[in-house]
Amino acid sequence: MHSTEPHGTDPNSTDPNSTDPHNPPPPQVKCVVWDLDDTLWDGTLLEGDDLSVPEANRQLVRTLDEHGILQSVASRNEPGPVAEQLRAFGLDEYFLYPQVGWSAKSASLRAVAQELNIAPESVLFVDDSEFERAEVAGELPGVRCMTRQELHALVAAGAVLPAQVTDDARRRRAMYLAESRRRTHEVAFDGPAAEFLESLDMMLRVREASTADLARAAELTQRTHQLNTTGITFGQDELASLIRDPGHRVLVAELDDRFGTYGTIGLAVVATGTTGPAGTGPRAAAPPWTIRLLLMSCRVMGRNIGTSLIAAVARLAAAHGARTVAHFRPTDRNRQMLVTYRFAGFGVESRTDDLVVLSLPEAGGPAVPGYVRLVIEDTPAAPRGTSQELIA
Repeated sequence: MHSTEPHGTDPNSTDPNSTDPHNPPPPQVKCVVWDLDDTLWDGTLLEGDDLSVPEANRQLVRTLDEHGILQSVASRNEPGPVAEQLRAFGLDEYFLYPQVGWSAKSASLRAVAQELNIAPESVLFVDDSEFERAEVAGELPGVRCMTRQELHALVAAGAVLPAQVTDDARRRRAMYLAESRRRTHEVAFDGPAAEFLESLDMMLRVREASTADLARAAELTQRTHQLNTTGITFGQDELASLIRDPGHRVLVAELDDRFGTYGTIGLAVVATGTTGPAGTGPRAAAPPWTIRLLLMSCRVMGRNIGTSLIAAVARLAAAHGARTVAHFRPTDRNRQMLVTYRFAGFGVESRTDDLVVLSLPEAGGPAVPGYVRLVIEDTPAAPRGTSQELIA
């Protein structure tokens, strides 16, 4: 659910840290859409003015980008001259899906939100024209509309930039551009789905989570509901504790293909039953490895990456002399993950209303799809930097 700000509310009046249930903080800002004339730059393009971009605007564009906030353009102008001017200012690369033409600004905002697959409530619209701001606010009341001066004030007040910036956030624009190229390739591809997936040249890297991964890992547990085996959420402190716990492995999965990176798209929290350093004790007596949580971002839906992540966990467990057990807790959205476990070869050991315990056969394990190159870094059992690469 997304909260909305009533039209006419001063954007500076909302405390982003408010815990007052009657004045909840606005949704996280995911995109800033700029008007151009007398907003991003000073002057009017069609009137032949000598245009200039204030240094404060240049810096803000870079700052928003570095913090993972996407940006676009909604401008009443001719597309060709606008593209040329943005290139001349060295700013063209920052704006995704620019909307330049003579449509209503609300239509432009709606198009940007649809292309980025984000809710209007997460968008800020910046325009010097009171008329344009009122038109957008009337058609899209969730969009927060303001002047550039108000945007600068809002950023200075700490109400726009996220408190923490993950690696995925820093490369968010690049990931959207890669996904756009991917979609273009998929539309043009003429052949079976398996051949399309093979054409992507995907590589999945599974490794131990580090402290640098904590923010993204916690975000995944809190925001991923459909491709999530148990629905358990972990905060950063809890995950940090699990990373230090010899009885757990916290694994993150990163996916890349020929078009670029998908970022960190998967997480597995595995109870190993180990009480001492890895490698101690007789291998034959190793307790089972139990997958307490396994999830994937929806951005890889349809890529069959879940099977590959399960295979990575199972191969790590086997390398340590352990069999693989998994927990599944049903929610109203995650049945697909139970199907994924069953197709991966897991059998049901026990079942209650809120917990299904599954296990792989001793000699079993899911095959990695031939179109995925799987790289596993088993750092607790090997010197840092050592990798085990498996190609199906």
